[in-house]
Amino acid sequence: MRNLKTTAIGKKIMRGAAAVCAAATCLAFAACGNGNSSSTSSASASSSSSSSTSAPALTGVKDTAKVGEKPVIEFKKPLTVTDGSYAVLQKGDGATVEVGNRVCAQGMYVNAKTGDVTGSTWESNKMDCSIVIPKEGEETTALMGAMRGLKLNSTIAYGVNDSSSNSSYLVVMTLKTQSKDLTKATGTKVKNIPSDLPKVTNAADGKPSIDMNGYKGSDKLVAQTLIEGTGEKLTSSDYAVVKYTGWLLDGKQFDSSWDRNSTFDVNMQGGVIEGWLEGLKGQKVGSEVLLIVPPSLGYGSTEQNGIPANSTLVFVVDILAKY
Repeated sequence: MRNLKTTAIGKKIMRGAAAVCAAATCLAFAACGNGNSSSTSSASASSSSSSSTSAPALTGVKDTAKVGEKPVIEFKKPLTVTDGSYAVLQKGDGATVEVGNRVCAQGMYVNAKTGDVTGSTWESNKMDCSIVIPKEGEETTALMGAMRGLKLNSTIAYGVNDSSSNSSYLVVMTLKTQSKDLTKATGTKVKNIPSDLPKVTNAADGKPSIDMNGYKGSDKLVAQTLIEGTGEKLTSSDYAVVKYTGWLLDGKQFDSSWDRNSTFDVNMQGGVIEGWLEGLKGQKVGSEVLLIVPPSLGYGSTEQNGIPANSTLVFVVDILAKY
């Protein structure tokens, strides 16, 4: 898979807790893993499941708050934690989280030596929504397997050792909401699209195909909404979950997440070509967008994995979710 710093095609970005942040806005739980499956199924009936991954239990920690409320964490100090160790502190009273669903969690960092809370999303209500519940056998950590079958309002703690500061933490998260990502753009087809632009058609599953329609390119970015969704707008602080296909002006396809039956998480702060950042900002979840990216906002004079230097790039991007 290609490096995201030089191409819009690359690894799914996972915001992790490997580097522990003190600020609440740095809380992110994708160190647990982030599912990327295109299929969904019913959740397991149990609160844990077998997995190819395993982790030691986190013991001696309890949450004395009411179920679903901001945790009150108690343990004998100092607490020795092992990376990846976890415990379900409270079983929730909400709906069972479903495989394939995106879960939003409130969270906090708790210093394992002192018990001090050093970061929390509870006050700002800026939940982390990067967690996708994986199918059995697709979890990247035992903790992700343990989430399968839990109910909303469940609280989980896991251990993190930060070697840079020689500190240990508990990351405590409470599962609050769940939703299902879209599988294709859904919304209203835009009328009066300029007639000289490439023509895009979609298969029943949403996969796009393109007729370049004699288009010769532009020295400016073109961001034409083809289907306008009804979801929230993307901002520069979001991650966007998308499916996409990319072509050269001669109609040659150079990549497609549709062909891999996968999605791609776009860091709207950077890590992809500038044409994506500018063209997707302000677009709504559920939208399909035609991006025509001039070389100055793409790869410039550098050849990239079969993409010639000074190429204009044409993308069709379906925005399926944001977090």
